[in-house]
Amino acid sequence: MDYREYLRVERLPHVWCPGCGHGMITHALACAMAELGLDPKKTVVIGGIGCSGRTAFLFNTDAMHTTHGRAVVFATGLKLVRPELTVVLALGDGDAMGIGGNHFIHACRRNIDLTAIVYNNSIYGQTGGQVAPTTPLQKKSTTSPYGNLEPPFDIARVAIAAGATYVARTTSFDFPDMVKFIKRGITHKGFSVIEVLTHCPTYYGRLNDLRDPYEMLHNLKEQTVPIEEWDSLSAEERAGKIVIGELHREERAEFVESYYRLIAQMRDGH
Repeated sequence: MDYREYLRVERLPHVWCPGCGHGMITHALACAMAELGLDPKKTVVIGGIGCSGRTAFLFNTDAMHTTHGRAVVFATGLKLVRPELTVVLALGDGDAMGIGGNHFIHACRRNIDLTAIVYNNSIYGQTGGQVAPTTPLQKKSTTSPYGNLEPPFDIARVAIAAGATYVARTTSFDFPDMVKFIKRGITHKGFSVIEVLTHCPTYYGRLNDLRDPYEMLHNLKEQTVPIEEWDSLSAEERAGKIVIGELHREERAEFVESYYRLIAQMRDGH
């Protein structure tokens, strides 16, 4: 299928700022859906509040635009009631690691069959450029004008530690990898997290002397190292770098299947 069949093309161009990486991630998700041949009538895209939450409006599927940090809650309820659906979450870094952090880690722990794409632009973009749980040390925001003092969360490592069974990280520079990892996340049975390091020229870039989207994209490329090369680097070479690629994959009992199995056992009197 053509990826445009998954999009509400009448709603394009999108609402994101010129140069924002969110449109590239959304394009990658549409391509992944098309390459997998997903049935739009059995696919749901759920977003929270924030720039990433607007993703749900653009898909020609059932969609939910939920409250801030609560997208995982709505998705969990939907998956329990309609386990046959493919459910994809479009989360922001603040959405997932800030107000929604508790819901995120417990979805990882339960290993519920959802695919969470985390649009990580290191700042709260829609609400004014405030410091986020992922803003790097010493980087500026509207609420940390002299530099951030709080160590940032590493989203991928949090997801692995909390129990997610598929975790990958890439950047908005690496479009083919975005498509590849989203496809793998969707087809994986369990809670999948695809963190995409992306760029926000309007707030993060402007406040940190990276105003040009092209420059920001290449800055992401320079900051990252593929996992295949990571072990060959010295500690000095790794300093300031971020590892990208498929970081974790395991098979473990999926929550919804376990839930319905328990119901069947209770009905049978076991």
